[in-house]
Amino acid sequence: MKLLTRICWLLLGIVFIFSGLVKLNDPVGTALKLEEYFEVFAKDFGSFFTFFIPHSRTLSIVLSSLEVVLGVALLLRWMLRKTLWVLLALLVFFGFLTFYSAAFNKVTDCGCFGDFIKLTPWTSFAKDLFLLGLWLVVFLNQRYLRRVFAKGTPGVMYITLASAVAVGIGVRALGHLPYFDFLPYKVGNDIPKLMKPREQAKYQYVMERNGEMKTFTDYPTDSTWKYKSMEVLNPEASKPVITDFSVFDGEGQDHTPAVLKGSKLLLIIQNVQDADRDRFKDINKLMEATAKSRKQIQPLIITSSSPQEFDAFRHDVNLPGTYYFADATVLKSMIRSNPGFVLLQNGVVKGKYHYHDIPEVSKLEELL
Repeated sequence: MKLLTRICWLLLGIVFIFSGLVKLNDPVGTALKLEEYFEVFAKDFGSFFTFFIPHSRTLSIVLSSLEVVLGVALLLRWMLRKTLWVLLALLVFFGFLTFYSAAFNKVTDCGCFGDFIKLTPWTSFAKDLFLLGLWLVVFLNQRYLRRVFAKGTPGVMYITLASAVAVGIGVRALGHLPYFDFLPYKVGNDIPKLMKPREQAKYQYVMERNGEMKTFTDYPTDSTWKYKSMEVLNPEASKPVITDFSVFDGEGQDHTPAVLKGSKLLLIIQNVQDADRDRFKDINKLMEATAKSRKQIQPLIITSSSPQEFDAFRHDVNLPGTYYFADATVLKSMIRSNPGFVLLQNGVVKGKYHYHDIPEVSKLEELL
């Protein structure tokens, strides 16, 4: 039992640290997932939850950092009993979220491990039950974990350091871009290629004849077999990774093929209400300089705001150039910055930049 307790203690601490760090890698993505939960709860339980939506980014860093700190505290066995009670509160909270999502099909991805590991709602709930099992073993057998690795002042210092590092990781990712990009539009990805399935769909057919059920990989030519059902054998490989990338003008005309051809610098403005306006003096300079680039880079603007809203916005910030429209979710997946830049060469992502890290034209030319 002693060995089992220590294994459970180690696993529980590592999982919490890993989960928190993955979320801190992309605090904007975590905030978007929190907003999704708050919107669902506001609809199902009352408008009280709408209060939290504007604070989702702060909450994403606080909750993710708390996971890391609790994991560190557990591994150090610092204030073990109190740490375990706080862990239980988090586990029950997360367990409720995942069960509610699974049972009522509210949020299809809990975001437990960010975009690094995608989990279905029921898998997420099973993961939370597993962690509760680990917690129970550790809680009931604390006598095997009596040795504390950091007592008194050193313990406080370690926890303070862990808190500072965790918050620092999240704040920097929030003000720039994720350290590791797990989204379909990461640097190096070929968007046109990802818009096509990797292989043709393969099917199996369940047929019936005289009460006998049989499965075929090819549809039988024998008409005595009666069709019952069909199943795709390779659903992941036969479905494109990117299914919703579409760029169109104010009249609804599709410009996607043109955007994915040649060298393009896309200025992504997800929505004009939340866009940081202070950087547009430098942004406008880059857009003008890019248009004169020796590598013939064409600057384009893509937004999810309405034509009327964007027209007023671009005049307000003196933003010239050709602009198109796209789905808001697509733009949030393309870059975790509003505004932000995506450099494309024949649809291949060559670079991505936060508005805090506006590049020089020479840097863009080096990447092409």
